[in-house]
Amino acid sequence: MEYAYSIVDFFEKGGLFMYPIAVVLVLTLAIALERFLFLWKATRENSRFWSDLSAQLKVGNFSEAEQMTAGSKVAAARVLNGGFEQRRVDPRRSELEQAVEDGLLEILPTIERRTHYLATFSNVATLLGLLGTVLGLITAFSALGSADPVEKANMLSAGISEAMSCTAFGLMVAIPALLLHSWLQSKTMTLIDSLEAVSARFVRLGSGQTMALAA
Repeated sequence: MEYAYSIVDFFEKGGLFMYPIAVVLVLTLAIALERFLFLWKATRENSRFWSDLSAQLKVGNFSEAEQMTAGSKVAAARVLNGGFEQRRVDPRRSELEQAVEDGLLEILPTIERRTHYLATFSNVATLLGLLGTVLGLITAFSALGSADPVEKANMLSAGISEAMSCTAFGLMVAIPALLLHSWLQSKTMTLIDSLEAVSARFVRLGSGQTMALAA
């Protein structure tokens, strides 16, 4: 309980700017959790989907593979769906590459959505902490002008303590937000790389199968 009381006391001493920093903290945690769950789910679904799809592609069962992608909302299926449509029209390797590249570009905004906000929130939390500190110091020094000389030292000490609490809280939010942004960005790039690898394998198998049939 003492720890909880010390947190509340720290928050109350930081002044009004502690509240917008707290809002930034809540938004940071919400976006980080949502992005983590999205990337975790997408990575698992893509791995499972490609495992099933590649088994059909390797034996040349493209009609069954196309049916699997047509009714799926998995990221890999959405990327390859255009490739299967293009294969029916023009199965040349260059055309397949362009089709799956277009599909990847279409889905990238969904994968990268909201992650960049974490870096912004990190900067905002830092700046709010500094702004709260500056305004707190201005208020503290302004109050010293009309204060009793005996009380000036105590008032200055309390004012500086309050101002520094705001900066500390801002940094306590900013640093984890920046780390979460870097970590989620790494997870996002890993997912994108896996989709690019799936696209390349599809093009290789699709164009290879077409060449074999032509021969």
